[in-house]
Amino acid sequence: MLVAALTFGASTLYLPAVALLLLATVSAAWVALATAGASVRRQGGPHAVEEESAWPLVLEVEPGLVRPPGGELVEPLLDRPLPVTGPRARRSRVEVRFERRGRRTLEPARLAIRDPLGLARRELSSTAIEIVVLPRIEPVLTPDGGGTGGVLGRAARPLAEVAELEPDALRPYRPGAPAARIHWPTVARTGVVMERRLVADADSLPLVVLDPRRPPSEDALDRAVRAAASLCVHLARRGGCSLILPGDRRASEIDPDLHAWPALHIRLALVEADDRAPVPARVERAGALFWVAAGAGAPPPGLARAAAAERFLVTPVPTGRAAGSFVVAGCAGRPLGRTSRRAA
Repeated sequence: MLVAALTFGASTLYLPAVALLLLATVSAAWVALATAGASVRRQGGPHAVEEESAWPLVLEVEPGLVRPPGGELVEPLLDRPLPVTGPRARRSRVEVRFERRGRRTLEPARLAIRDPLGLARRELSSTAIEIVVLPRIEPVLTPDGGGTGGVLGRAARPLAEVAELEPDALRPYRPGAPAARIHWPTVARTGVVMERRLVADADSLPLVVLDPRRPPSEDALDRAVRAAASLCVHLARRGGCSLILPGDRRASEIDPDLHAWPALHIRLALVEADDRAPVPARVERAGALFWVAAGAGAPPPGLARAAAAERFLVTPVPTGRAAGSFVVAGCAGRPLGRTSRRAA
């Protein structure tokens, strides 16, 4: 408009042309001053959270040098943007729930400052947040809704019933363990009470094996992972248990105080469908064996070689059709008979 006024000598165009140029200049300067010193930050809760559990998220918006002409805070976890008005800092707290386990990367929040006419716009963003959604721990029940004292109670042997054979490693001292197990050189050197873990301890503990092969759906795999996690917590609190995950060549022991459980819980959250069978390491043991399979079908060959006194196959079942010795996380566990084995 200003070029047209200068070219054709139209004096009536000078005033609106200069007014529009001033408006654009003022808008750009206003947005620049409102952005200077402004910031958007996010503070999340713990780095890991169970499925369907509330995870707190705090949004903090610091204003710039002047009051912003307008704008919005875009948070991907919220249904709609939050308007940004006023010269004061803003702090909002929301609770987020995740439906499925796995690793999640939360996209950055964006603070967009702009004038009402859209002539100038600037954006600020926060950092991304990574979080691990853990499989949910569910109760282990019989089909009629009762407890599992008779079924799984026999699988969890108390510490006093474990025979002491040969030392295998050291672990934190458990209340009630015989004083003869205390490793006094470690106590004298570090001041931490440690006890000897015996070979018979691990061999007598219940063993949970997760088999993620050929699941019919993602939901079936998720239910199998939840069942394995729930069984581990249920058995560990009653005397301890062991867990074999895909790729493991040795079982991981979980004591009654669940010291090793947080790391294993995170590994369970990251389990994906796999075509490889779990390595049947240390299957030849006297403790009860729980083979949790994501796919339906015949029992895996590893169960036929197991020397466990009790063996259970745990598989996902359709809703409302749970039948077996116990049910957990949409899966049913049924006992398997012993397979006759020829002596060498």
